[in-house]
Amino acid sequence: MQVFDLIVTGGGIIGAGIARDAALRGLSVALFEKNDFGSGTTAGSTRLIHGGLRYLEMFDLRLVRMDLRERETLLRIAPHLVKPLRFLVPFYHRSLLYRAPLRAGMRLYDTLAFDGTLPGHRFLTAAETLAMEPQLRREGLQGSAAYYDAQVNSPERLAIESLIDAREHGALIRNCCEVTGALRDGDAVRGVRLRHVLTGEESEARGRIVVNASGPWLDRVAATLGPHARPLLRTTKGIHLACPPMSANALVLFTQSDGRLFFVIPWLGYSWIGTTDTDYEGDPGRARATAADVDYLLGAATPFFPALQPSDIFWTNAGVRALVRQPGSESSVSRLHRIVDNAPGLISIAGGKITGYRAIAEEVVDVVCRKLGVRRTCTTARTPLPGACLPESAQPDLDAQVLFAIRTEQCVRVSDFLLRRTLLGFSHDQGMQVVPRIAEVMARELHWTPDRKADEIRQYHEWVAETQAFRSPEPVEPEKQGRN
Repeated sequence: MQVFDLIVTGGGIIGAGIARDAALRGLSVALFEKNDFGSGTTAGSTRLIHGGLRYLEMFDLRLVRMDLRERETLLRIAPHLVKPLRFLVPFYHRSLLYRAPLRAGMRLYDTLAFDGTLPGHRFLTAAETLAMEPQLRREGLQGSAAYYDAQVNSPERLAIESLIDAREHGALIRNCCEVTGALRDGDAVRGVRLRHVLTGEESEARGRIVVNASGPWLDRVAATLGPHARPLLRTTKGIHLACPPMSANALVLFTQSDGRLFFVIPWLGYSWIGTTDTDYEGDPGRARATAADVDYLLGAATPFFPALQPSDIFWTNAGVRALVRQPGSESSVSRLHRIVDNAPGLISIAGGKITGYRAIAEEVVDVVCRKLGVRRTCTTARTPLPGACLPESAQPDLDAQVLFAIRTEQCVRVSDFLLRRTLLGFSHDQGMQVVPRIAEVMARELHWTPDRKADEIRQYHEWVAETQAFRSPEPVEPEKQGRN
């Protein structure tokens, strides 16, 4: 049996980044993901590549600087996925005591992005702001601050292209493979036990080092790998609403109820409103937007967009953050990551943001290389992702896209294709009109039985229903409801 240099558990954005970095350094790598690549926290994100203005208020300058540097890196290596986006911070009825710190914060943000290529900030009058955003509430508007960050329409695709690159450099990449236990030599972890989610087939993979990059499932996976693993995470839920387009720019706003920052972002023809931040103790795979979550965001947004109505919500999105365990309110917990040596042969990565995934992966693989006694230089900051090397072209027809995703991108479910190989699942009807055709092509290519084909369609319909679950009066999942 082959012994890999590195086994990665978890195919979200950070696990994908680790696999790519290690493979590009010439290590033998295997990655296993229980569901589909990028289907967890990565899919539940706000879809921004940004330093995070609010982290300046928390004096988290190290995090902001790292993410601003990585923002520039991603604009360079993934220009087909990561695009510049202008943000406005409107202010209403604000005194000079408010505006002075805002100006200072904007100057500091530009200073920390000293090696960037995006334009610096500027301040706009109320008239200039309304000319750019005519749907904003006019009463009390004094002006706005404008600055630039970046957006990734599909962070799932960012993860998948990282994994494609890893595979092209020799990595073994498998989705639908659940890690069920560890192979041990005394106290040392020397590999993992696996179960294929769809077939039930069991197998093993041996490795010199195992990295647990399972996001909000990290503590659960750690418990299967070692009985004495201590909890590392504090998990919080964030939701988003997809609504009719209300703004041409991204807007940074603050709730009137508790002062929390939230965004209204143009995304795929929608306004993408979010996010919440509430402690969550359930299965991360079952996180849903509840009616209370939706009411909170609507209550936050309607003072700025009075025309917004509950009936305007097309669907919702929910994800669970994997934060380093800390006390305090949910939004006060740092987004900085932490690398932990759990046991000989086992490393865990907790926390982190999508923006910094490549730098986090570099740091993790540096640790792996030191433990393996090899000296290999990271190249991911200057090596474009595969899609960046392709010329722009018209979209092929649907059947060809499905076949390409199956044959080259390990697409094995209808939901894989709709949500993470394309953006069809985020269209106004969430891809419902094309589900039968996609299922037909996949069934033919993958030799599904009629029952399997019907089950795939049913599961996707259930996912769509879950994004509409906030309309139900029944609670979806127990959780702590406190907000700050």
